[in-house]
Amino acid sequence: MSLVLDPAAQDLLFREARTANTFTEEPVTEEQVQAIYDLVKFGPTAFNQSPLRVTLVRSAEARERLVQHMAEGNQAKTSTAPLVAILSADNEFHEELPQLFPHFPQAKDAFFAERPVREGSATLNAALQAAYFIIGVRAAGLAAGPMTGLDFEGVRKEFLDDDHTPLMVVNIGKPGEDAWFPRSPRLSYDEVVKTV
Repeated sequence: MSLVLDPAAQDLLFREARTANTFTEEPVTEEQVQAIYDLVKFGPTAFNQSPLRVTLVRSAEARERLVQHMAEGNQAKTSTAPLVAILSADNEFHEELPQLFPHFPQAKDAFFAERPVREGSATLNAALQAAYFIIGVRAAGLAAGPMTGLDFEGVRKEFLDDDHTPLMVVNIGKPGEDAWFPRSPRLSYDEVVKTV
């Protein structure tokens, strides 16, 4: 292999990492979440936009409200995970572009004046950032359980506003007993990569 990253780190982030379905009771601290964000904020996006928003669901009352919007198969694991994060896209991300893309502050109006264009860009780039977030959770020695089996509109109304589009809910913590389903197959290099 010609990868620079240590094989143990490769295993931690990719080969041995899985979507967790159960967790221990060990809490996930604010410091851990801060460290995850401080690492993953450097992932690349178009125009250096940062549309990802993270809503941490910590209180029992908020957790109860969220569980009601999860698909039946996701309710138990969401109610028992040490920490749950709602990842969403801020469709008004362009307001931050003069700060985040200072060499071309006009990008805010030149490319993102129209709401449908912003929504498409916010969804794509926040999804990239969500993937970085999951890798960051793994880098912190934790497991992530990302889920899209939920009532998106219900979650938006309950926890967000009209300018935010929910992307997924992620359970976070130390993996518990029987946390993993058997690993599903992946496509081979030759099935995915072509040279032109």
